[in-house]
Amino acid sequence: MPDPNDLSAFWMPFTDNRYFKANPRMFVAAKGMHYTASAGHQVLDGTGGLWCVNAGHGRSRIVEAIRKAAGELDFAPTFQLAHPQAFETASRLALLMPAGLDRIFFTNSGSESVDTALKIALAYQRARGQGTRTRLIGRERGYHGVGFGGISVGGIVGNRRQFGTLLTGVDHMRHTHDPARNAFSRGIPPHGAELAEDLERLVALHGAETIAAVIVEPVAGSTGVLVPPQGYLQRLREICDTHGIVLIFDEVITAFGRLGKATAAERFGVTPDIITMAKGLTNAAVPMGAVAVRRELHDTIADNAAPGIELFHGYTYSGHPLACAAAQATLDIYRDDNLFEAAAGLEDYWADAIHSLKAARHVIDCRNIGLIGGIELEPRPGAPTKRAMELFHRCFDAGLLIRVTGDIIALSPPLILERSHIDEIVGRIAEILAVID
Repeated sequence: MPDPNDLSAFWMPFTDNRYFKANPRMFVAAKGMHYTASAGHQVLDGTGGLWCVNAGHGRSRIVEAIRKAAGELDFAPTFQLAHPQAFETASRLALLMPAGLDRIFFTNSGSESVDTALKIALAYQRARGQGTRTRLIGRERGYHGVGFGGISVGGIVGNRRQFGTLLTGVDHMRHTHDPARNAFSRGIPPHGAELAEDLERLVALHGAETIAAVIVEPVAGSTGVLVPPQGYLQRLREICDTHGIVLIFDEVITAFGRLGKATAAERFGVTPDIITMAKGLTNAAVPMGAVAVRRELHDTIADNAAPGIELFHGYTYSGHPLACAAAQATLDIYRDDNLFEAAAGLEDYWADAIHSLKAARHVIDCRNIGLIGGIELEPRPGAPTKRAMELFHRCFDAGLLIRVTGDIIALSPPLILERSHIDEIVGRIAEILAVID
């Protein structure tokens, strides 16, 4: 019999399994702004877990809500049946969304939220008599989870190359990363609104009558913190309105205070037709995602359906009782602790700290918005990504959790952080950059 703690059994996601299992780094506990590593040292969480622990770790209010829910109703199906907490959670979430996006479909992850949003957009176009609109448009360097829909509209080649042709009828706009004009931009970059016109190119190529939806991250996270240029999202909204295209914002990362508002849509003043969410919805205590849909889309699908089921889609755990309990407790914390406002109040201090790294060794760009930071490193000659990964490991060993994607450091700390935490995060990164090649 193998050792029950043999590391070989768990095939870890998005991991160099061979390296990790020879050099394991593990967490065993978490509270507030810190993890405890298995080696015993404290690790300051500079990434909110995986962009998801917005309210800090170990919140007793969430723990107790989950415990209470598990004792009362461990599971209830939501196919042709339901439980009250699913409706309450949906109603409360709808109140945080931009006006009109008040129909909520529950999922279990960001990946499921994206596939759900794409299906809803297709169903809407068919329901309104536009059944030729089947094409989906994503963006280069976009990340939309790991379902087949998400990786098809996504634009990260490493997530796509092993899996064949993916969905057909998909195309991609150009990305917005423009270091030649926007390097070291503080907040929203000034140049690049015209890149939205690439959607017009695809309309001319394929015909508007073939395009169902466009999906973008308001701020691209996993591809390296790409902040939209001034006017870019507004122009996308205008083009979609002109051509009858559904606009989807993937807010799995940006919702729930990360940009100092409930959503990036609110922050940028641009209202899409659909918003996808997950991560911060439950403070990551229980897996849960959601899709907020403009009421017009929902009603068009429902009103034009034959009697019976209107949308043939869903998940066993949609609106799971424990997830609903965690979500409501999390929303309570955001409200009662004014965490969105707290994040907004720290944004300038955060921006100053991130841009102080401009003088650090190897840094070729810094970018920020809300409590998100991106620090781009010059790749090692002949060894791209290696410098950033060495930094990642050294930071962990020195008591700091960062995230790296390619040669870019991505930071997204819990919204409960204080100025001293910001100083520690940036100071530790600068110290380690100074000693690595």
